[in-house]
Amino acid sequence: MLQSVFPLAGFPMAQFLAHWWVFPASVLFSLVALASGVSGALFFSPFFMLIVGLSPSQAIGAGLLTEVFGMGNGVLNYVRQRVVDYSTAKWLLLGAAPAVVIGAFAAHHVPTRLLKLSFGVGLLGLGGFLLYHDPPEECVPGEREGEFLEGKNTGRGVTTIETTDGETFTFDTCWRLPGVGLATAGGFITGLISAGLPEVTTTQLIVRCRLPPRVAVATSVFVLAVAAIAGAAVHALAATPVWYVVGWSIPGVLLGGTIGTRVGKHVPSERMEPALGVVFGVVGLVVLASELLA
Repeated sequence: MLQSVFPLAGFPMAQFLAHWWVFPASVLFSLVALASGVSGALFFSPFFMLIVGLSPSQAIGAGLLTEVFGMGNGVLNYVRQRVVDYSTAKWLLLGAAPAVVIGAFAAHHVPTRLLKLSFGVGLLGLGGFLLYHDPPEECVPGEREGEFLEGKNTGRGVTTIETTDGETFTFDTCWRLPGVGLATAGGFITGLISAGLPEVTTTQLIVRCRLPPRVAVATSVFVLAVAAIAGAAVHALAATPVWYVVGWSIPGVLLGGTIGTRVGKHVPSERMEPALGVVFGVVGLVVLASELLA
């Protein structure tokens, strides 16, 4: 089993060297993903499928594995800044972690045609979400909780987050059951098509669970990091990873992530996210068209 996951002998060196161009592409994708706050797997899985020519399950597994390494710096920064709401993260992981594993297993058993169609629909949905939803930093905590959730979110105590840079966030502890449900749905989608969990949970944590935007983003990224490791492990064990591709993409995202954290401060997310929504919508249509018109 270990030899199939980490092939020490028989590595396809010629094939690996022929895919050198995956490295600069990965640097660019990681830079844009971190600068815009969008999940990197949204870039990598379509790229691996449409450009590199991997099968859908291979592309999704490679995208998730690449994302695990690419988000490392971001997660460490959030942890060092002490901006993660670990109490909420634990509840979200109750739904997200097993759902990612189930989705990852499903990706290797769903017929290729159906998986590709699901991937295209997923990209269209996520593209529409980026296009029509406000960036997290522009959302108002609790603005869409409604009368029912307002009652459920009241009287559950207070959560205080004290960051290392001196900022203190104090907010009502929310009713976490809806968040668990959303994290479960987002986790399954992430395991199946390698993206969806942060897009589904981040805004909801703000507008329906009262978390401050900075805390919500950090908490969602932390949850994704833990859940993605489980999903990537399932993809790696369910099939031999395409090391001749991820051998270039992983160093690429590490370099791109270092640059992206600096560039992100100067990129207006209110312009970047709608533009990326259009791009992902177009890619989703291309994926669907390539399958339906074949």
